[in-house]
Amino acid sequence: MSGMAGMAPTAAGASMAMAPSATASMAMAPSATASMSMGGMDMGGGMGEHACKISMLWNWYTVDSCFLAESWHVRSSGAFAGSCIGVIFLVISLEFLRRTQREFDRYLHRRNASRRQVMLDSAASPTSEEDGPKGMPVIRVRALKWRTMADTQLNLWQHTIRSFLYMMQFAVAYFVMLLAMYYNGYFIICIIIGAFLGALIFQWDTFTSPGYGLLSSGLSAERAIAC
Repeated sequence: MSGMAGMAPTAAGASMAMAPSATASMAMAPSATASMSMGGMDMGGGMGEHACKISMLWNWYTVDSCFLAESWHVRSSGAFAGSCIGVIFLVISLEFLRRTQREFDRYLHRRNASRRQVMLDSAASPTSEEDGPKGMPVIRVRALKWRTMADTQLNLWQHTIRSFLYMMQFAVAYFVMLLAMYYNGYFIICIIIGAFLGALIFQWDTFTSPGYGLLSSGLSAERAIAC
């Protein structure tokens, strides 16, 4: 009986010693889960073989990576290569939209320039040659006023098209930003390549010699009117 009495405190002490270790292991479980969540998040599919792999840190995921939506789930190397090509063309399309905006603005300037020429011809019909402000003839002052109005005014449909093109640029640029926020190294490289190719193809028109645009657009017309 005395032996059994001695074993009881020993068993109680062992159970009390095991309780803190069990509590510590339970406390470590959320920490391990949190660390796994920071490295990569499982989106749709649980812990299965083909679960989506999304990371908030720099990564080089290829197969089973997901972008923007659960439906964009890359399940093979070929699909990932196609996604990379699509990202490149998406960035190129952004430069294409910017070029379209510039070309449309040039079209509007040419159209308004033809209107301006008609207004100048009508305003320069022979009338009196009285002196205007700073000694300029009244005819020339009137022509200068018509030219300024023709250059600055836009119709509603013209500004609507310009606003639509800007909306498209904004939407595409926003999608590119969202793709970059996945921190996938391959996608970021594709975005940089797309920006290079887009500038190479569509930005030839942005280069002009110093003062060339000013002389070819407004200054020559100003001299022809004021002199």
